[in-house]
Amino acid sequence: MYKAKERYDKLQSGRTQFLDMAVECSELTLPYLVTRDENHKGKRILQQPWHSVGAKAVVTLAAKLMLATLPPQTSFFKLQVRDDKLGQTLDPQIRTELDISFSKIERLIMDFIAASNDRVVVHQALKHLIVSGNALIFMGKDGLKHFPLQRYVVERDGNGNVIEIVTKEIINRKVLGIEKPDQNTGPNSEGLGPYEDDAEVYTCVKLDEGSGRWVWHQEVDDMILPDSRSTAPKNASPWLVLRFNTVDGEDYGRGRVEEFIGDLRSLNGLAQALVEGASVASKVVFLVSPSATTKPQTLSKAGNGAIIQGRPEDVGVVQVGKTADFSTAAQMSQSIEKRILEAFLVMNVRNAERVTAEEVRLTQLELEQSLGGIFSLLTVEFLVPYLNRTLLILQRSNQIPKLPKDVVRPKIVAGINSLGRGQDNEALTRFMGTIAQTLGPEALVKFIDPSEAINRLAAAQGIDVLNLIKTPEQLEAMKQEQMQMMSQQELVKQTGQLAGTPLMDPTKNPALAEQASSAIENLVGGDTPEPPQEDPQQ
Repeated sequence: MYKAKERYDKLQSGRTQFLDMAVECSELTLPYLVTRDENHKGKRILQQPWHSVGAKAVVTLAAKLMLATLPPQTSFFKLQVRDDKLGQTLDPQIRTELDISFSKIERLIMDFIAASNDRVVVHQALKHLIVSGNALIFMGKDGLKHFPLQRYVVERDGNGNVIEIVTKEIINRKVLGIEKPDQNTGPNSEGLGPYEDDAEVYTCVKLDEGSGRWVWHQEVDDMILPDSRSTAPKNASPWLVLRFNTVDGEDYGRGRVEEFIGDLRSLNGLAQALVEGASVASKVVFLVSPSATTKPQTLSKAGNGAIIQGRPEDVGVVQVGKTADFSTAAQMSQSIEKRILEAFLVMNVRNAERVTAEEVRLTQLELEQSLGGIFSLLTVEFLVPYLNRTLLILQRSNQIPKLPKDVVRPKIVAGINSLGRGQDNEALTRFMGTIAQTLGPEALVKFIDPSEAINRLAAAQGIDVLNLIKTPEQLEAMKQEQMQMMSQQELVKQTGQLAGTPLMDPTKNPALAEQASSAIENLVGGDTPEPPQEDPQQ
């Protein structure tokens, strides 16, 4: 059985070419992202590119990918009941109630994500995906953790599925509580305590074929750390290996920067030439004739407006007049910069205080069309396992109820086809609008159930209708109350009209006094108390 360090060293050879390319791509965009040095503690001097176009392109594209994958104001998934189970085990009439309940669970999950540091880590991973084409995210109990390409190796099968992951971390022994194995030997051991040293911590992750579960453990000095063994279901692994572009047969991905590495190299060379040429062209040197009476020291020390002795013809000015020769390089630089900005979707950035759902949908459509299906790849390799793991964590902590897998299934609905529950809202609104335009508004009243339409619109927008929308019982009671009030108002009206006529005056028509009294008694509900009887003995 191989040790974790041996497996890391063995798989490291297959990562070399991808890491070299990632380092070069990082040097042309964001030099701090990917480096060859795995242990980069302390100060590092990084060579910066001669332009900021690459950095702007990476940051902008990462922001758009972040907006598309984890929208801040809407859900990127939907809980739905399987249609094949709806007619067998569930009553089709409760679909609306289930959608409302599912929308509550979705809000709980999105609130959990918003309160965590997931978006921060995901944004950092997206920048690595754009530059290096690879990123590794671990979903631990304390939140997400990102591993850059120089910190992990991976092996895939023929279908591109991950079968093994080995990570490498540099952690102080004092944090681990592990002493050095040979603390009293070695050239640097003198004067160092048993914990005053960094240790290489390897995490070996494998897919167990027997149980079908992911298993992993950590090793330090070829020894397994206690309490480091853990397992996870195959479809809810906390280890998310991400790629930007895939090539058949390769264990690692290709980044967006690699696709335009030629333009970035050319732009960096042109930018350097323009900066250095402009520096030379702006230099001004004063020449003093050797036989002149004007002394160079006097000229150099003279201030603005000073009066010195000398002749104007003794002093000359030397300046490089090659500014016009830089126009070709400047035009070429502008052309390359435009291509890069268009490739990284920088040209279509809208400044807004609030991002709407329609803008997110258009951003997702733009990513899908311009980047060759990158959003679809992120959906398979990131959003689906991320959602499955989040559901498992919340169900284990009893923050959300356990959902039966054979009846309820989560569905990623963020993308080019829909956006959260916005698709349901848009489809329902368009359907009712089509009926009103085609058949007339009276068709809506005749064929559409208002209560059901309101409930479905609320579920599509993720609104909690508890104590907001009246129940059928409340609507029926309100209807009966309105009918009773209308009946009373009609009686009052009729009684008032008749009371104003001489015919209905009890003093003038005593025969109708009893009928008027009976009508008034019916009006108030028959609860009119009888007048007190006089005592004949008094």
